[in-house]
This record gives sequence, C-alpha cells and structure tokens, in this order.
Amino acid sequence: MCRQERVVKRSGKETREVEYAITSAGPEWADAGVLLEWWRGHWGIENRVHWVRDVTMGEDASRIRTNAAPEVMAGLRNAAISLLRLSGATNIAEALRENFYHVRSLLANLGILNL
Repeated sequence: MCRQERVVKRSGKETREVEYAITSAGPEWADAGVLLEWWRGHWGIENRVHWVRDVTMGEDASRIRTNAAPEVMAGLRNAAISLLRLSGATNIAEALRENFYHVRSLLANLGILNL
C-alpha cells in the first residue's frame, strides 16, 4: 500500500489531497520514486485517452449499451484517437472537427480512398 499527498490550488483556494493505492510490488521492486512514476503514468493514460473518449467523443452519453457494442465502440474510439495522434494531432477535438469537414482527404490519408 502507498499514499500520495499533494497540495492543490483551485479557484484561489489551497487544499490538501491524500490518495491511497494498493500494489503487489514489494520494496525490492519499487521504491517511492518508481511508485510515483507508475502513479503518474496511470493518470497520463487517464488524461490522454479516457478523458478524450468521455468528454470529446461523448462516450458517457452514448446510448450504446447492449452485447459487445460498447466494447466495439470503445475500440473504434481508441483507434481514432491513436490515428489522430500518430498523424501529429495534439488537440483531438480540433482534429475531429477538421476531419469531419474533409472526409475525402481523411480517407485518402488512411489509404482507403485514392484521390
């Protein structure tokens, strides 16, 4: 088990946050620095993928809820994010809007359509 404390400033007010985590990695595998890297890596994934899927792509509002459809859509969203990032996009919302208006160019870049 490990504990992380931090001071956060929101709307001019400073608060102290404490979070706990459970890990099977013993001290011979991971010291405090390694655990902190793992923790930050987890939140990096959360911020780069899950947040984009939830907020930018509206995943939480999706009404797709039966059979394998939610997993399929999550996979498609992940693929779209990955393709956009591989093409150099840093702002996924902006890249989605740009590709929405230039579908032929998008399909050509993906090798699906020859222009």
